[in-house]
Amino acid sequence: MSEPVRLSKLMAHRGLCSRREADRYIEQGLVLVDGVVVDVLGTRILPEQNIELKSAAKKAQAARHTILLNKPIAYVSNLPEDGYQAATELIQPENHTGGGDPNLSWVGFAPAGRLDIDSQGLLVLTQDGRVARKLIGADSTIEKEYLIWVEGDMGEDTLDRLREGLSLDGKRLKRAGIKKMDEYHLQFILTEGRKRQIRRMCELVDLRVTRLMRVRIGNVRLENLPVGKWRYLRQDEQF
Repeated sequence: MSEPVRLSKLMAHRGLCSRREADRYIEQGLVLVDGVVVDVLGTRILPEQNIELKSAAKKAQAARHTILLNKPIAYVSNLPEDGYQAATELIQPENHTGGGDPNLSWVGFAPAGRLDIDSQGLLVLTQDGRVARKLIGADSTIEKEYLIWVEGDMGEDTLDRLREGLSLDGKRLKRAGIKKMDEYHLQFILTEGRKRQIRRMCELVDLRVTRLMRVRIGNVRLENLPVGKWRYLRQDEQF
């Protein structure tokens, strides 16, 4: 027989919302388990039981937005550091492109993943816990694609070591998708995101990264979004 699981954990696992949101919905009486309202935090249920959100919770989720930003070099992804600006400072009406209201308050947006200060490209900021969990949850398997410019020997032995055979911080890395585009460019596809992972991987095989750009997260591509500009994730786009 299955063991009972905390309701909020199960809600997050099923992608209904984040665990924090789940606790809030439970407290507000917006969660149904097998058709019955559950409003007690810490409630445990069986994994096979049915969970639904009331329409008020679904409406609240529909009102949340996700932003795609082409982060420039020299901006930090999250909180500002000494002498540097945070990427969130670029979320201004004058930098908006595409559909949606550029004046919509972006209070509550948080980066769903990071991109280091020396790198450019696709950065996701969201109000939606479902999106955040899908992209940066502990069990996330979302692919992230990067184009990098390098100096050094990009022979097959080097590429094989990058694909499978490296460790960082005493922990073996997951297999990486590595493709040589030409004598200066590599394509990296990762399903994990250690701190400055690509740069550190390249250092281990005597390659020097001169430029790094993230161009895709899951099914969402940077495409022609200009540097420093942002747009809303469209309804027809899913990570």
